[in-house]
Amino acid sequence: MTHPAYQLQLHNSASAVDAPAWDALLARQALPSPFMRHAYLAALQDSASACPATGWSPVYFCLWHTAPGAAAVLHAACVLYVKNHSRGEYVFDWAWARAYADHGLNYYPKAVLAVPFTPVPGSRLLAVDDAARRQLLQAVLAWAEEMRLSSLHLLFAAAPDLAAAQALGLMQRQTVQFHWHNQHPHSGLPFDSFEDFLASLTQEKRKKIRQERRRVAQAGVRFELRQGAEIRPADWDFFYHCYERTYLEHGNPPYLTRDFFTRMADTMAEHWLLCTALRDDQPIACSLIAIDAYPTSVSGQNHKKHSTAYGRYWGALERVDCLHFEACYYQPLEWCIAQGVQRFEGGAQGEHKMARALLPTATHSAHWLAHPAFARAVDDFLQREGEHMQGYLDHLEARSPFKPGD
Repeated sequence: MTHPAYQLQLHNSASAVDAPAWDALLARQALPSPFMRHAYLAALQDSASACPATGWSPVYFCLWHTAPGAAAVLHAACVLYVKNHSRGEYVFDWAWARAYADHGLNYYPKAVLAVPFTPVPGSRLLAVDDAARRQLLQAVLAWAEEMRLSSLHLLFAAAPDLAAAQALGLMQRQTVQFHWHNQHPHSGLPFDSFEDFLASLTQEKRKKIRQERRRVAQAGVRFELRQGAEIRPADWDFFYHCYERTYLEHGNPPYLTRDFFTRMADTMAEHWLLCTALRDDQPIACSLIAIDAYPTSVSGQNHKKHSTAYGRYWGALERVDCLHFEACYYQPLEWCIAQGVQRFEGGAQGEHKMARALLPTATHSAHWLAHPAFARAVDDFLQREGEHMQGYLDHLEARSPFKPGD
């Protein structure tokens, strides 16, 4: 049941959602990543990347506050996807699905509150305050029960989302990613240059990075970085060729269509940085970085432009030793330092990122299962997994690549 002052609207398409109201609400959140922008979510659906045909059926929940004599105001909103598989989520529940199947039960369809194919922490339950956020999640849970879904999964959520989930009894889960911070580990000041960053590392790590960069340079590779409108259609075409090839080499079709990136160039160009590797003036590889460059009309005066960059996609047409590290880490980190970007998120998994000073960071999700016995079993599993994960984090933190403090 929603509060009498609230009116709940459900939509199956982003086009039916008030885009300015959605983006204004997003800008008020604790962790407003660009991947929750209305244009991003609409592009996923309209490009046939995340849509019912690919197993992602969106449902937009919009909680409007109504008061006598005043226009309705969007107080809370989220996008939920009903799914018949668990691909493209990066918080793995395959074992839960197998356990259901072993007992003759259907795990699918299920629901996720997540951004498709995007393992980036951020606000999922957009709301003006905690009370509205709880009202929204209550409405989602009631709908999931009414639709007889097996479960609901809130993935890579921000702290206020997790607090609302905990208050409503959802089970919590912790995973690990690796993030880089533009901050000297001892002084707390931003790095002045890439050399200043290297100087903060242990001698072993510093030497390794210099060797890797030297190998790429000696192979005759140079880099061009283009941002926003500087990225030409031909650049996007080359990027997609690399992106598609990476997926096909692993035996899978790419999640995102070429049309999705056309829409990104048209509606969210300011959020993208393309790093292209060239040899003999011919492009041979590239990495695509997302940045949280919110326009003033969305974020207002208080948002710090370029506070976070996100490593997203990579691909190469030629094999060059250490090219992946240069394109996906060293070039983006050098750009982040020059631009004063505070954080670079390296995506899901990958302990090798610690050698490049991306440090372990806990990420969180919350889960509801309709079946009481399975809910108890999963809760027990998550308790044990959480203890193991904390030990794993402690182990990783003891392996810091930075020099000890004076």
